Amino acid sequence: MLLTKGYAAITAGEALRPFSFERREVGPNDVLIKVRYCGICHSDIHQARDEWGGSIFPMVPGHEIVGVAVQIGSDVTKFKEGDTVGVGCFVDSCRMCMSCKDGLEQYCEEGMVFTYNGLDKEGKPTYGGYSQQVVVDENYVLRIPSALDLEGAAPLLCAGITTYSPLRLWGVGKGHRLGVVGLGGLGHMAVKIGNALGAEVTVFSRSEFKRQDAKRLGAVGYVATEKEEALTGFAGKFDFLVDTVSGNHDYNVYLELLARDGTMILVGAPSEPLSFAGFNIVLKRRRLVGSLIGGIKETQEMLDFCAEHNITSDVEVIPCQNINEAYDRTVKGDVRFRFVIDMESLEK
Repeated sequence: MLLTKGYAAITAGEALRPFSFERREVGPNDVLIKVRYCGICHSDIHQARDEWGGSIFPMVPGHEIVGVAVQIGSDVTKFKEGDTVGVGCFVDSCRMCMSCKDGLEQYCEEGMVFTYNGLDKEGKPTYGGYSQQVVVDENYVLRIPSALDLEGAAPLLCAGITTYSPLRLWGVGKGHRLGVVGLGGLGHMAVKIGNALGAEVTVFSRSEFKRQDAKRLGAVGYVATEKEEALTGFAGKFDFLVDTVSGNHDYNVYLELLARDGTMILVGAPSEPLSFAGFNIVLKRRRLVGSLIGGIKETQEMLDFCAEHNITSDVEVIPCQNINEAYDRTVKGDVRFRFVIDMESLEK
């Protein structure tokens, strides 16, 4: 077994602290990755604090992983030592169901194996990227293009693919009017990718605070929704909306902004069930759809697309020792727009 250092939540809500654990030895199909950077996703916080229920402790979070392949299994054909690689939200799936065969492993009918807070096929807990190294089957490893900065590339493995996948699936492109609800880790990637696809992007955020950020990221419009009259005049104006907000909010307000046959895409995950008025969909033949990350093939496509269009996440790089502070600041919205941990700081 490979003794590994990391940062973990030992129990729900407890501050994360240094933690040592064992990784499996490198098998014939495995890649041993030295982790260089790992993004902090808001879902890390939800799970480390057991806000969604079902968390497994101790927990080593982290599913936005970028590093270097330092050991290659004997049967590995896709990678070699020294390659810059990444790992996203899952590290295995059944490989036999229709979803897996279609390259949509995130919808595996047997259940994908999460990078952390999951159970592998032997029933052992998985541990994530807040650690010095990970061992992953080559079929679930991504190649990071050399054009991408490593720290900015890490959040692409979750925030990037979560927004890229539905934008491509629903055909968002030139001539479309795209609204992005929320300008956080997910929202700022939706703006960048939507703009690169040729859409005209408008951001909906609570206050005026992020107006200049939205413009810098490529949005042509910005609406501060804290004012009741702010949405006046926008009814029926948008072909697509991407809702990235994880807090409870009124879907009806945004459904009314869609044109006929418009599509509202949910990628945020509110903890409470939300309702909407049926007529907000029926009368304009609108669609309310959801999307979950992306499969391995599509994630690689996204990384290559981002390299071609010079897209990375806007990040604030921190040492491991600042993880708990970063969690609190993320909850407050005090980050532009993603914290990324420099895992070399773990050695200090």
